[in-house]
Amino acid sequence: MSDLPAAEAALRPLDGRIALVTGATRGIGRATALALAAAGAHVVAVGRTSGALEELDDAIIAAGSTATLVPLDIKDGEGIDRLGGALYERFGRLDIFVGNAGVLGPMTPLAQIEPKEWNDTLAVNLTANWRLIRSLDPLLRLSTAGRAVLVSSGAAHKARPFWGAYAVTKAAVEVLAR
Repeated sequence: MSDLPAAEAALRPLDGRIALVTGATRGIGRATALALAAAGAHVVAVGRTSGALEELDDAIIAAGSTATLVPLDIKDGEGIDRLGGALYERFGRLDIFVGNAGVLGPMTPLAQIEPKEWNDTLAVNLTANWRLIRSLDPLLRLSTAGRAVLVSSGAAHKARPFWGAYAVTKAAVEVLAR
């Protein structure tokens, strides 16, 4: 008797799971999306640029998994709301949500940050994660093991010159996650 199916299951522990990753086209988000796909999850990859999403899709397919590509600027709150509805219609649940997308914002003293730059940094790093939780929480609750992971930074804990907007948003994300 062979243990091949058990061995395959051990190699792909997320087989059949649906995982959404924001900021999925570069850096930590891309690495996370690829790791989830390698573990067997169907990855819903959210990013701003279609070309980078297609490159990620090629890598996921080459690794033997599948993805759904969502070109979306996560500052678009109504788009986030539509995303939740579309995921429900297509999958009926969500098992994993990784809120990774983020921007550094202006690297300047707080008093010199323009209001638009401040608002843009908050919109991506904080408000989008709140909107995503609001939209995706019902889907995570439909999963047998729904989990949300919000990516923060050491900047939330250690003050560094000129990192004010970024540090504030990452500290707020940690509170949001609690």
